[in-house]
Amino acid sequence: MGASWQLLLIWALTKGLHVAASVATAIAVEIVVLHNFLWHERFTWPERMTKATGQRSIRLARFHAGNGLVSLIGNTILMYWLVERLKAPLPLSALVAILACSLVNFLIADRWVYRPRPYIRIRER
Repeated sequence: MGASWQLLLIWALTKGLHVAASVATAIAVEIVVLHNFLWHERFTWPERMTKATGQRSIRLARFHAGNGLVSLIGNTILMYWLVERLKAPLPLSALVAILACSLVNFLIADRWVYRPRPYIRIRER
């Protein structure tokens, strides 16, 4: 769903507001990062959530530090090179950039942002 939002936002910003592809990508990525964070909280890893105060803020900071930076830097650089330098079609370039960053982002989220809480075994006496 995030990829669809990103493609739609890039299209709207570039075609409707005439924003450069790399700038439109940066804006779209930030909006989609926030969307994806909320999606993961609710649907992807709900069993890993804690009710401790401040944990959601910590996860959001980690999500931005990991997924946000990978998405923002990776997508923006790829879009710049693909669209503005190589003159590749916008939709195809956006799709390539999204796919290139998605696996890395999933691994970061799974292993760092939403890492499972350690299982503590209590010894019986």
